Amino acid sequence: MRDFHLPGRSEVLALNGMCATSHPLAAQVAVDIMKRGGNAMDAAIGAAVLLGVCEPHMTGIGGDCFVLYTLPGSDTVHALNGSGRAPAAASAEALRAAGEDTVPPDSPHAVTIPGAVDALCHLAETVGRIGLDAILAPAIHYAEEGVPVAPRVAFDWATASAVLQGAARDFYLLDGEAPRTGQVFRTPGQAEVLRRIARDGRDAFYAGEVAEDMVASLRALGGVHSLEDFAATRCVATEPVSGRYKAAELLEHPPNGQGATAILLLNILGHFDIADMDPFGATRAHVEAEAAKLAYDARNRFIADPDHTARLDHMLAPETAARLAALIDLDRVMPAAAPLTEAVHKDTVYVTTADRDGMAVSLIYSIYHGFGSGIASEKFGILLQNRGAGFTLEPGHPNELAGGKRPMHTIIPGMLREADGSVMPFGVMGGAYQPTGHARVVSNLRDFGMDLQAAIDAPRSFADAGELRVERGYSDAVRQELADKGHNVVVPDGPLGGGQAIRIRPDGVMIGASDPRKDGCALGY
Repeated sequence: MRDFHLPGRSEVLALNGMCATSHPLAAQVAVDIMKRGGNAMDAAIGAAVLLGVCEPHMTGIGGDCFVLYTLPGSDTVHALNGSGRAPAAASAEALRAAGEDTVPPDSPHAVTIPGAVDALCHLAETVGRIGLDAILAPAIHYAEEGVPVAPRVAFDWATASAVLQGAARDFYLLDGEAPRTGQVFRTPGQAEVLRRIARDGRDAFYAGEVAEDMVASLRALGGVHSLEDFAATRCVATEPVSGRYKAAELLEHPPNGQGATAILLLNILGHFDIADMDPFGATRAHVEAEAAKLAYDARNRFIADPDHTARLDHMLAPETAARLAALIDLDRVMPAAAPLTEAVHKDTVYVTTADRDGMAVSLIYSIYHGFGSGIASEKFGILLQNRGAGFTLEPGHPNELAGGKRPMHTIIPGMLREADGSVMPFGVMGGAYQPTGHARVVSNLRDFGMDLQAAIDAPRSFADAGELRVERGYSDAVRQELADKGHNVVVPDGPLGGGQAIRIRPDGVMIGASDPRKDGCALGY
């Protein structure tokens, strides 16, 4: 139990339905959908699409999603890959010939075909209960009526808006400036697109006038996208990957998502007595940082489009974790691992929902960098993701850019199955931080017995790009001890990620938590 003398928030408990996400309007819409007869999937889709209006720098219908979910009466976890592919004419060789070492993130070459709309429509039709028109009605309403910009959203908008170019500046700036807290943002062009999707389904987005608008806008900037690329986009049902930590089983979305990295990281940490360490001390932060370097180096070598990933079993094998754990010195920093093969950024939204019938949904949805590629379609203002920046241009690499291929993704939805029969859909946003965030939350729960809200609130650190980024929640003494071990300690300007979770107990009680690093909340009824 938390100390009620100190600032903080309690877990949220309910019996009938719950949502935890990064914006309160989206959480409220999800709960309203369930109250009106929708299930957890309907609620998750409705909340996710609305987040594209509330947090347009983070996500939108021009992006991708991954989903884990359970069905009523079953503990089987299903996975759906809603990530899009590079256009058929994309070529790493052409970019290398043009003098590029990486895929330029603010260019049409970084724009992969948006996959989220197809995935969300598929889930609404096959798993949902109330239909697309009812699911999308709240997002259509808020896109037209407008949403007051929340404080964290305003902070991110101001720092990310420099990437906006061309028509995107007209759609996503107010009088040429990033909106301030409380200013109302409207996106009537997207309201019209959503109306068409609600009426005609995924074809309203991937064919006809909407697809023509996206393709023409990209080709005008030198893109090689075609209407055939959009028409061919289809989500893929797949199987989660899993691993154990203490008595819990962690399930993650398989490649091309980076979820296996979280499992490898926990496999490495399992070789240390984390529970005997100070949860907010230097030793734990050091071991986690060193383990993350090793796990992320493996990620960069092995994770790519699942059609091009051949060594996932090796990455998750117990002996791999044992060999990597043996490389960690408790007193000194190891030499830096290879640099990341993908452009790291933080911008993603996460939604988790649960209903009284036992359905649980873990959904993550993103346009990648802040405002994605910075390119919006000319007529409807659809902001297009830059997931293609997640490819490498290294010849022969499993994650090398190629036509029709899916890039390595940072976004990962999680699901934890605990020994007492509880199921916990959860996610931690934050680009490359996400596997470390998943491991940190699981360790907070299993090693230190924190409640769900405390596990998400707890201070974070992250070894990234030659720095150990340490939130202000750590003491100066801990930062100095980490520096003495050889870490380049930096206090980041913004917090590390943001998380949400719902634990569904065997007795049906739902316990929700939402990260104070974001504007959102957990709501139930």
